[in-house]
Amino acid sequence: MQHATGPRPSSRILISDTDHDRLTGLARALLDRAPETAEELLFEMDRAVVTDAAAMPADVVRMGSIVTVRGEGGETQRIMLVYPGEADIAENRISVLTPMGTALIGASAGQAVCWSSRGGRELSVTVEAVDTPASGPQRR
Repeated sequence: MQHATGPRPSSRILISDTDHDRLTGLARALLDRAPETAEELLFEMDRAVVTDAAAMPADVVRMGSIVTVRGEGGETQRIMLVYPGEADIAENRISVLTPMGTALIGASAGQAVCWSSRGGRELSVTVEAVDTPASGPQRR
């Protein structure tokens, strides 16, 4: 299986303790229904450095972050990383359970993230900027 990190398994990601607990639970709940998706997310949670939510740097992608990404062709896009029930592609709200969403969680500004599309194509974006989410649903 190809992991969301592609050939860069040594690059570190940072996850808040709150997001880590919630995302690990989400992934475990999905193991029977969507094993590949669940395993990708569990892989990311296993390699993450977990820190207190209050100590998270502002430029790290977390749940609820608005992320400006630059694609391979130079185009930029602003997306929000959300839980599955909040996803809406028309509003650029990307689920953490998509290959791109899983690759983005824990990445920081300036970092390139790679993933395999569900069709097997290798894709990547560079995180240009991260807007810290307002405290609210992701910190319950």
